[in-house]
Amino acid sequence: MPIHHATRYATLLTVCLVATACSSEEPVAHPSGGGSASAGCQAVMADLPRTVAGADLKDHDATVATWGDPSIVLRCGVDKPAGLEPTSRCDVINDVGWFAEQIDDGWRFTTIGRADNVEVTVPTTYSPQADALVDLSAAVKHTPTVHACQ
Repeated sequence: MPIHHATRYATLLTVCLVATACSSEEPVAHPSGGGSASAGCQAVMADLPRTVAGADLKDHDATVATWGDPSIVLRCGVDKPAGLEPTSRCDVINDVGWFAEQIDDGWRFTTIGRADNVEVTVPTTYSPQADALVDLSAAVKHTPTVHACQ
């Protein structure tokens, strides 16, 4: 291999290794439930917006989608949040009810009253974090409503 090609290859390899090593994001856990098999989750994932809170769609599969860096993460088919009680606050955004939990670096929102629970985690970088829910509400409405937000 000529020297200039070897140098270019070494530089490219170094850039790739540095980019990988510098990434602070951990892999996203897929929901443990049967969300990927549900028609509601299939419809949600098929109708995802290209942009959420100004961040571009990076990746998605049958149950998980991510936008931006740091990532806004949507997971469809998650379990009911441990902290969700019948008396918990329910915020309605574009006809979708949400349970909000503050986490270390942002907020986690989980739908209330839907056949398939959808969870959206929004880092503090995207302030106000609830703006992401406005962008996602049309897709999330594909999950059937079981009961109204109370």
